[in-house]
Amino acid sequence: MHVHTIMWKKKPLYANGRLRRYGNRRLLTTVPNTQPQETPALPKIQQEEVPVYKGKSYEDISALRKQYLTPNVTSYYKKPLLIHKGSMQWLYDHEGKRYLDMFGGIVTVSVGHCHPKVNAALKEQVDTLWHTTNIYMHPKVHEYAEKLVAKMPGDLKNVYFVNSGSEANDLAMMMARLYTGHNDIISFRNAYHGASPYTMGLTAHSTWRYSLPGVANGIHHVMNPDPYTGLWGGKNCRDSPVQTTRHCDCSAKSGQDCCASTMYYEQLEQTFKYSLPRGKVAAMFAESIQGVGGTVQYPKGYLKRAADLVRANGGLFVSDEVQSGFGRTGDHYWGFEGHGVMPDIVTMAKGIGNGFPIGAVITSRKVSEVLSQALHFNTFGGNPLASAVGMAVLDVIDEEELQKNSLEVGTYMLQGLERLRDKHDVIGDVRGKGLMIGVELVADKDTRQHLSAPHFVDIWEMCKDMGVLFGRGGLNANVLRIKPPMCINRTDADYALAVIDYCCDQHLKKRKRGSTWRRHTTLPL
Repeated sequence: MHVHTIMWKKKPLYANGRLRRYGNRRLLTTVPNTQPQETPALPKIQQEEVPVYKGKSYEDISALRKQYLTPNVTSYYKKPLLIHKGSMQWLYDHEGKRYLDMFGGIVTVSVGHCHPKVNAALKEQVDTLWHTTNIYMHPKVHEYAEKLVAKMPGDLKNVYFVNSGSEANDLAMMMARLYTGHNDIISFRNAYHGASPYTMGLTAHSTWRYSLPGVANGIHHVMNPDPYTGLWGGKNCRDSPVQTTRHCDCSAKSGQDCCASTMYYEQLEQTFKYSLPRGKVAAMFAESIQGVGGTVQYPKGYLKRAADLVRANGGLFVSDEVQSGFGRTGDHYWGFEGHGVMPDIVTMAKGIGNGFPIGAVITSRKVSEVLSQALHFNTFGGNPLASAVGMAVLDVIDEEELQKNSLEVGTYMLQGLERLRDKHDVIGDVRGKGLMIGVELVADKDTRQHLSAPHFVDIWEMCKDMGVLFGRGGLNANVLRIKPPMCINRTDADYALAVIDYCCDQHLKKRKRGSTWRRHTTLPL
């Protein structure tokens, strides 16, 4: 049994809050009402046996990366982690240090790193058949298609398999234009739908766009209906356990009209009135909750009205479920169900394969028939390996009730983060549903001015040093993206909350004294 010790130099002295064990770690079961005075203690952790890393040294890997990978391939953290093993919600680096993965490989590891059932399905298929492509039939793709579309409502019963979210949205764009005979497509500012030359036009982040001809051909970015940083929105506007602290004239009662939703919708109508050919729209693309954009949610009722407007002008509504699908939002299996919307096309990837490269486009028979107008082919889409993995993932989500777990643990964590928001000036907003959570860090709560990169990075790096990995998102890269494997439990959530609490406290102390806080850059063994 491999045992290592993670020990910080000082012991915890909380004035409030009950401590309990996390493995052999002690941590808070409730967020303390007073600021922690010392570093949360991480005593001995007895853990599963971790194979000793036998690959090239960290220095050699770093040199190879610089020499052979294109320079745009970047990593998180000032000193990037060299990860060599994963197990459910845990990742291990080359030194045997263990990290709680609260980002799931960019919202991709849905049921857990190296989940035994998914691994077993892949291993069995590896020994049976790797690849034939669609020129022949093989059983797995047909069995998987049946299993996957059974999760879809209405007449969304035809699926085309691809290899990634960008490919899925590429295909959905083409299908919408072919089906409607129209060219113009709408997406939101702050949206992310891929980085291929085709989907780059849908993506409305300047940081993801290259200066290339034709990228924005026929694509219109409309005002993002963001209740926190947008023009309108407040404390009754989001479908979330946690609301913004902004004033709101809307009723808190469910089913009541949202004033912000109406005002954003009127702005959308202006785009139709002035910028689009009347009655000749191809599609509108929308994430159910914006992922890369920083877990942004829309005002209640907005998306359904927007979809109705698009259809009234001849277009299709495309729901991008690449990050919000497969039970992650908790209340529903698909994010669009939380908006009361029935899409014409649904795109998916990431969590569909738990890390295996697979994506899909699901639509009706009527829409899918447009692909018969000419030959369309995807060499690896729906290959036997991906299909076997995809079926196992669906089984695990159901058998282990991971949608229910996302709802329960996610809501628990959101409520804990809400208490931290009320405690720390640096936390401006907490939002999300289930295990799709965003924490926006700010320099000023009143103006909602984003926290500058150096300050954000300092908090983010501290969290990593203490063994918790968060993502980073938003146009200003000031949002902690919390989208872990859906197998995490309340104990994991407690520890992540305690780490955020401590790091925000240290950030405040550093700013007060106006000097660099010297932290441990490693977890001493």
